Amino acid sequence: MTDNWNLLGHEWAVDMLRRHVARDEVRHAYLFCGPPGLGRRTLALRLAQAVNCPQPIAEGIPCGTCRDCKQIESMRHPDMTVIQAIDDEGVSKEGGTLKVEYIRDARRALSLKPFQSKYRIALFLRFQEANDSAANALLKTLEEAPAHAILLLTADNPEQLLPTIVSRCEILRLRPLPLGAVEADLIERGVDAERARLISHISGGRPGYARRLIEDSALLEKREERLNDLQTLLPATRVQKFAYAEKISKDKDAMRQTVLIWLSYWRDVMLRVAQADTPLTNVDLNMEIEFLAGRLDLPVARRVVSSLESALEKMDRNVNSRLLMEVLLMDMPKS
Repeated sequence: MTDNWNLLGHEWAVDMLRRHVARDEVRHAYLFCGPPGLGRRTLALRLAQAVNCPQPIAEGIPCGTCRDCKQIESMRHPDMTVIQAIDDEGVSKEGGTLKVEYIRDARRALSLKPFQSKYRIALFLRFQEANDSAANALLKTLEEAPAHAILLLTADNPEQLLPTIVSRCEILRLRPLPLGAVEADLIERGVDAERARLISHISGGRPGYARRLIEDSALLEKREERLNDLQTLLPATRVQKFAYAEKISKDKDAMRQTVLIWLSYWRDVMLRVAQADTPLTNVDLNMEIEFLAGRLDLPVARRVVSSLESALEKMDRNVNSRLLMEVLLMDMPKS
Protein backbone atom coordinates (compact mmCIF):
# COMPACT_ATOMS: atom_id res chain seq x y z
CA MET A 1 0.00 0.00 0.00
CA THR A 2 1.28 3.49 -0.86
CA ASP A 3 2.08 6.30 1.58
CA ASN A 4 -1.32 7.79 0.72
CA TRP A 5 -3.12 4.52 1.57
CA ASN A 6 -3.93 3.87 -2.13
CA LEU A 7 -6.34 6.81 -2.07
CA LEU A 8 -6.83 9.42 -4.78
CA GLY A 9 -6.46 12.80 -3.08
CA HIS A 10 -7.10 13.71 0.57
CA GLU A 11 -3.35 13.65 1.27
CA TRP A 12 -3.67 15.99 4.23
CA ALA A 13 -6.21 13.67 5.91
CA VAL A 14 -4.11 10.54 5.34
CA ASP A 15 -1.02 12.32 6.66
CA MET A 16 -2.81 13.37 9.84
CA LEU A 17 -4.28 9.91 10.46
CA ARG A 18 -0.96 8.20 9.78
CA ARG A 19 0.65 10.38 12.42
CA HIS A 20 -2.08 9.51 14.91
CA VAL A 21 -1.42 5.80 14.35
CA ALA A 22 2.37 6.08 14.33
CA ARG A 23 2.42 8.08 17.57
CA ASP A 24 -0.23 5.90 19.22
CA GLU A 25 -2.47 8.96 19.52
CA VAL A 26 -5.56 7.54 17.81
CA ARG A 27 -8.75 9.30 18.92
CA HIS A 28 -11.69 7.29 20.20
CA ALA A 29 -14.01 8.74 17.52
CA TYR A 30 -13.63 10.24 14.03
CA LEU A 31 -16.23 11.94 11.84
CA PHE A 32 -15.58 11.86 8.07
CA CYS A 33 -17.68 14.49 6.29
CA GLY A 34 -18.32 15.37 2.67
CA PRO A 35 -20.70 14.50 -0.18
CA PRO A 36 -21.28 10.82 -1.03
CA GLY A 37 -18.78 9.25 -3.40
CA LEU A 38 -15.90 11.37 -2.11
CA GLY A 39 -14.07 8.62 -0.24
CA ARG A 40 -15.42 8.98 3.31
CA ARG A 41 -15.99 5.29 3.86
CA THR A 42 -12.76 4.27 2.14
CA LEU A 43 -10.72 6.62 4.32
CA ALA A 44 -12.44 5.25 7.43
CA LEU A 45 -11.66 1.68 6.34
CA ARG A 46 -8.02 2.59 5.70
CA LEU A 47 -7.76 3.97 9.23
CA ALA A 48 -9.28 0.75 10.57
CA GLN A 49 -6.67 -1.21 8.61
CA ALA A 50 -3.86 1.03 9.87
CA VAL A 51 -4.71 0.49 13.55
CA ASN A 52 -5.30 -3.27 13.22
CA CYS A 53 -2.78 -4.43 10.58
CA PRO A 54 -0.37 -6.88 12.28
CA GLN A 55 2.36 -6.37 9.68
CA PRO A 56 2.38 -2.70 8.53
CA ILE A 57 4.72 -1.65 5.73
CA ALA A 58 5.81 1.31 7.87
CA GLU A 59 4.40 3.19 10.84
CA GLY A 60 0.81 4.10 9.99
CA ILE A 61 0.83 2.30 6.62
CA PRO A 62 -1.12 -0.99 6.56
CA CYS A 63 0.01 -3.76 4.23
CA GLY A 64 -3.41 -4.15 2.61
CA THR A 65 -2.79 -7.84 1.92
CA CYS A 66 -2.98 -9.65 5.27
CA ARG A 67 -6.12 -11.39 6.53
CA ASP A 68 -7.07 -8.47 8.79
CA CYS A 69 -6.66 -5.87 6.05
CA LYS A 70 -8.69 -7.90 3.54
CA GLN A 71 -11.46 -8.57 6.06
CA ILE A 72 -11.66 -4.88 6.94
CA GLU A 73 -11.69 -3.90 3.24
CA SER A 74 -14.73 -6.14 2.71
CA MET A 75 -16.28 -4.95 6.03
CA ARG A 76 -16.35 -8.55 7.27
CA HIS A 77 -13.81 -8.39 10.09
CA PRO A 78 -14.81 -10.13 13.36
CA ASP A 79 -13.82 -7.02 15.33
CA MET A 80 -15.71 -4.61 13.06
CA THR A 81 -19.38 -3.71 13.30
CA VAL A 82 -20.96 -1.80 10.40
CA ILE A 83 -24.04 0.26 11.25
CA GLN A 84 -26.18 1.84 8.54
CA ALA A 85 -29.76 2.41 7.49
CA ILE A 86 -31.24 -0.62 5.73
CA ASP A 87 -34.55 -1.42 4.09
CA ASP A 88 -37.04 -4.15 5.06
CA GLU A 89 -35.00 -6.73 3.14
CA GLY A 90 -31.80 -5.89 5.02
CA VAL A 91 -30.20 -4.01 2.10
CA SER A 92 -28.28 -0.78 2.66
CA LYS A 93 -30.36 2.11 1.37
CA GLU A 94 -29.41 5.76 1.06
CA GLY A 95 -32.14 8.00 2.39
CA GLY A 96 -33.38 5.39 4.88
CA THR A 97 -33.56 5.66 8.66
CA LEU A 98 -30.87 4.45 11.02
CA LYS A 99 -32.74 3.16 14.07
CA VAL A 100 -31.83 3.02 17.73
CA GLU A 101 -31.68 -0.78 17.88
CA TYR A 102 -28.70 -0.73 15.48
CA ILE A 103 -26.83 1.54 17.89
CA ARG A 104 -27.65 -0.72 20.82
CA ASP A 105 -26.33 -3.73 18.92
CA ALA A 106 -23.12 -1.85 18.19
CA ARG A 107 -22.74 -0.87 21.81
CA ARG A 108 -22.99 -4.50 22.91
CA ALA A 109 -20.33 -5.47 20.36
CA LEU A 110 -18.01 -2.67 21.48
CA SER A 111 -18.23 -3.78 25.09
CA LEU A 112 -16.51 -7.08 24.18
CA LYS A 113 -12.75 -7.42 24.03
CA PRO A 114 -11.30 -7.62 20.48
CA PHE A 115 -11.31 -11.15 19.07
CA GLN A 116 -8.22 -11.05 16.83
CA SER A 117 -7.03 -7.43 16.61
CA LYS A 118 -5.92 -4.53 18.78
CA TYR A 119 -9.13 -2.51 18.44
CA ARG A 120 -12.83 -3.09 17.99
CA ILE A 121 -14.16 -0.83 15.25
CA ALA A 122 -17.69 0.51 14.87
CA LEU A 123 -18.33 2.07 11.45
CA PHE A 124 -21.46 4.24 11.33
CA LEU A 125 -22.27 5.01 7.69
CA ARG A 126 -24.40 8.03 6.64
CA PHE A 127 -25.08 8.93 10.26
CA GLN A 128 -27.20 11.91 9.18
CA GLU A 129 -29.89 9.27 8.60
CA ALA A 130 -30.07 8.43 12.31
CA ASN A 131 -33.36 9.21 14.05
CA ASP A 132 -33.36 11.16 17.33
CA SER A 133 -33.32 8.05 19.51
CA ALA A 134 -30.38 6.60 17.60
CA ALA A 135 -28.45 9.87 17.80
CA ASN A 136 -28.95 10.08 21.55
CA ALA A 137 -27.94 6.43 21.95
CA LEU A 138 -24.72 7.08 20.06
CA LEU A 139 -23.96 10.05 22.29
CA LYS A 140 -24.14 7.77 25.30
CA THR A 141 -21.88 5.27 23.51
CA LEU A 142 -19.34 8.01 22.73
CA GLU A 143 -19.28 9.04 26.37
CA GLU A 144 -18.77 5.50 27.64
CA ALA A 145 -16.72 3.86 24.86
CA PRO A 146 -14.08 1.42 26.18
CA ALA A 147 -10.38 2.04 25.51
CA HIS A 148 -10.22 -0.82 22.98
CA ALA A 149 -12.95 0.73 20.78
CA ILE A 150 -12.75 3.22 17.92
CA LEU A 151 -15.91 4.77 16.47
CA LEU A 152 -15.84 5.92 12.83
CA LEU A 153 -18.75 8.00 11.50
CA THR A 154 -19.51 9.26 8.00
CA ALA A 155 -22.01 12.05 7.22
CA ASP A 156 -22.65 14.64 4.54
CA ASN A 157 -21.82 17.49 6.94
CA PRO A 158 -21.46 17.97 10.71
CA GLU A 159 -24.35 20.43 10.87
CA GLN A 160 -26.76 17.52 10.32
CA LEU A 161 -25.70 15.88 13.60
CA LEU A 162 -26.14 16.74 17.25
CA PRO A 163 -23.50 19.29 18.32
CA THR A 164 -22.73 17.10 21.31
CA ILE A 165 -21.84 14.20 18.99
CA VAL A 166 -19.69 16.40 16.74
CA SER A 167 -17.81 17.84 19.72
CA ARG A 168 -16.73 14.34 20.78
CA CYS A 169 -15.25 13.42 17.39
CA GLU A 170 -12.15 14.36 15.46
CA ILE A 171 -13.69 15.94 12.35
CA LEU A 172 -12.25 15.50 8.85
CA ARG A 173 -14.02 17.67 6.28
CA LEU A 174 -13.24 16.14 2.90
CA ARG A 175 -13.49 18.28 -0.22
CA PRO A 176 -14.08 17.34 -3.88
CA LEU A 177 -10.93 16.79 -5.91
CA PRO A 178 -9.92 18.91 -8.92
CA LEU A 179 -11.80 17.65 -11.96
CA GLY A 180 -8.52 17.11 -13.76
CA ALA A 181 -7.34 14.68 -11.10
CA VAL A 182 -10.51 12.60 -11.43
CA GLU A 183 -10.33 12.74 -15.23
CA ALA A 184 -6.70 11.56 -15.19
CA ASP A 185 -7.59 8.71 -12.84
CA LEU A 186 -10.36 7.55 -15.19
CA ILE A 187 -8.07 7.70 -18.23
CA GLU A 188 -5.52 5.64 -16.31
CA ARG A 189 -8.28 3.08 -15.74
CA GLY A 190 -8.84 2.77 -19.49
CA VAL A 191 -11.68 5.25 -20.03
CA ASP A 192 -11.40 7.26 -23.27
CA ALA A 193 -10.58 10.95 -22.84
CA GLU A 194 -13.95 12.41 -23.89
CA ARG A 195 -15.94 10.08 -21.65
CA ALA A 196 -13.50 10.63 -18.78
CA ARG A 197 -14.00 14.39 -19.07
CA LEU A 198 -17.80 14.06 -18.99
CA ILE A 199 -17.81 11.68 -16.02
CA SER A 200 -15.33 13.78 -14.06
CA HIS A 201 -17.70 16.75 -14.42
CA ILE A 202 -20.80 14.73 -13.56
CA SER A 203 -19.03 13.38 -10.48
CA GLY A 204 -18.26 16.88 -9.26
CA GLY A 205 -14.77 15.81 -8.24
CA ARG A 206 -15.91 12.74 -6.33
CA PRO A 207 -13.65 9.84 -7.37
CA GLY A 208 -15.79 7.12 -5.81
CA TYR A 209 -18.90 8.32 -7.63
CA ALA A 210 -16.92 8.64 -10.88
CA ARG A 211 -15.79 5.03 -10.61
CA ARG A 212 -19.35 3.87 -9.96
CA LEU A 213 -20.47 5.70 -13.09
CA ILE A 214 -17.98 3.81 -15.27
CA GLU A 215 -18.74 0.47 -13.60
CA ASP A 216 -22.53 0.77 -13.87
CA SER A 217 -23.75 2.14 -17.21
CA ALA A 218 -27.33 2.12 -15.86
CA LEU A 219 -26.47 5.10 -13.64
CA LEU A 220 -25.66 7.27 -16.67
CA GLU A 221 -28.75 6.00 -18.49
CA LYS A 222 -30.93 6.90 -15.51
CA ARG A 223 -29.32 10.34 -15.33
CA GLU A 224 -30.11 10.98 -19.00
CA GLU A 225 -33.67 9.74 -18.54
CA ARG A 226 -34.30 12.01 -15.52
CA LEU A 227 -32.82 15.06 -17.23
CA ASN A 228 -35.01 14.35 -20.27
CA ASP A 229 -37.99 14.16 -17.92
CA LEU A 230 -37.08 17.60 -16.57
CA GLN A 231 -36.89 19.10 -20.07
CA THR A 232 -40.29 17.62 -20.86
CA LEU A 233 -41.89 18.76 -17.61
CA LEU A 234 -40.85 22.42 -17.71
CA PRO A 235 -43.43 23.33 -20.42
CA ALA A 236 -45.92 20.61 -19.38
CA THR A 237 -49.50 21.17 -18.24
CA ARG A 238 -50.64 20.89 -14.63
CA VAL A 239 -52.26 17.52 -15.37
CA GLN A 240 -49.03 16.15 -16.87
CA LYS A 241 -46.97 17.38 -13.92
CA PHE A 242 -49.37 15.85 -11.41
CA ALA A 243 -49.32 12.54 -13.28
CA TYR A 244 -45.51 12.51 -13.15
CA ALA A 245 -45.55 13.38 -9.44
CA GLU A 246 -47.91 10.47 -8.73
CA LYS A 247 -45.70 8.06 -10.66
CA ILE A 248 -42.27 9.06 -9.29
CA SER A 249 -43.42 9.43 -5.66
CA LYS A 250 -44.24 5.72 -5.45
CA ASP A 251 -40.52 4.95 -5.22
CA LYS A 252 -38.89 7.20 -2.64
CA ASP A 253 -35.35 6.22 -3.61
CA ALA A 254 -35.99 6.93 -7.31
CA MET A 255 -37.54 10.26 -6.39
CA ARG A 256 -34.55 11.18 -4.25
CA GLN A 257 -32.11 10.39 -7.07
CA THR A 258 -34.28 12.38 -9.48
CA VAL A 259 -34.22 15.46 -7.24
CA LEU A 260 -30.44 15.16 -6.83
CA ILE A 261 -29.92 15.08 -10.61
CA TRP A 262 -32.31 17.99 -11.15
CA LEU A 263 -30.48 19.92 -8.45
CA SER A 264 -27.16 19.47 -10.27
CA TYR A 265 -28.81 20.78 -13.46
CA TRP A 266 -30.37 23.84 -11.82
CA ARG A 267 -27.15 24.68 -10.04
CA ASP A 268 -25.53 24.77 -13.48
CA VAL A 269 -28.30 27.09 -14.69
CA MET A 270 -27.78 29.34 -11.67
CA LEU A 271 -24.02 29.46 -12.31
CA ARG A 272 -24.60 30.47 -15.92
CA VAL A 273 -27.15 33.14 -14.96
CA ALA A 274 -24.60 34.52 -12.49
CA GLN A 275 -21.89 34.28 -15.19
CA ALA A 276 -19.67 32.38 -12.76
CA ASP A 277 -16.43 30.75 -13.91
CA THR A 278 -17.19 27.52 -12.04
CA PRO A 279 -17.15 24.45 -14.35
CA LEU A 280 -20.54 22.97 -15.19
CA THR A 281 -21.49 19.57 -13.85
CA ASN A 282 -23.64 18.67 -16.85
CA VAL A 283 -21.21 19.71 -19.58
CA ASP A 284 -23.01 17.57 -22.15
CA LEU A 285 -26.08 19.80 -21.75
CA ASN A 286 -24.24 23.10 -22.08
CA MET A 287 -26.48 24.43 -24.91
CA GLU A 288 -29.73 23.69 -23.03
CA ILE A 289 -28.35 25.21 -19.85
CA GLU A 290 -27.18 28.37 -21.66
CA PHE A 291 -30.58 28.69 -23.37
CA LEU A 292 -32.52 28.40 -20.10
CA ALA A 293 -30.11 30.70 -18.26
CA GLY A 294 -30.66 33.37 -20.91
CA ARG A 295 -34.37 33.45 -20.11
CA LEU A 296 -34.14 33.64 -16.30
CA ASP A 297 -32.86 36.09 -13.74
CA LEU A 298 -30.71 35.12 -10.74
CA PRO A 299 -33.46 35.28 -8.05
CA VAL A 300 -35.58 32.77 -10.01
CA ALA A 301 -32.67 30.36 -10.51
CA ARG A 302 -31.73 30.63 -6.85
CA ARG A 303 -35.33 29.96 -5.81
CA VAL A 304 -35.46 26.72 -7.82
CA VAL A 305 -32.14 25.52 -6.38
CA SER A 306 -33.33 26.36 -2.86
CA SER A 307 -36.62 24.51 -3.44
CA LEU A 308 -34.80 21.36 -4.58
CA GLU A 309 -32.41 21.49 -1.61
CA SER A 310 -35.36 21.94 0.73
CA ALA A 311 -37.17 19.00 -0.91
CA LEU A 312 -34.24 16.69 -0.11
CA GLU A 313 -34.35 17.73 3.55
CA LYS A 314 -38.12 17.22 3.69
CA MET A 315 -37.81 13.76 2.16
CA ASP A 316 -35.54 12.81 5.05
CA ARG A 317 -38.37 13.84 7.39
CA ASN A 318 -40.85 11.55 5.60
CA VAL A 319 -43.22 14.24 4.34
CA ASN A 320 -45.86 13.41 1.71
CA SER A 321 -43.69 12.62 -1.33
CA ARG A 322 -46.40 13.09 -3.94
CA LEU A 323 -47.43 16.50 -2.61
CA LEU A 324 -43.78 17.52 -2.34
CA MET A 325 -43.12 16.65 -6.00
CA GLU A 326 -46.31 18.40 -7.13
CA VAL A 327 -45.24 21.61 -5.40
CA LEU A 328 -41.72 21.34 -6.84
CA LEU A 329 -42.97 20.98 -10.40
CA MET A 330 -45.57 23.73 -10.12
CA ASP A 331 -43.01 26.16 -8.75
CA MET A 332 -40.53 25.62 -11.58
CA PRO A 333 -40.53 28.28 -14.32
CA LYS A 334 -41.98 27.27 -17.67
CA SER A 335 -39.45 27.08 -20.50
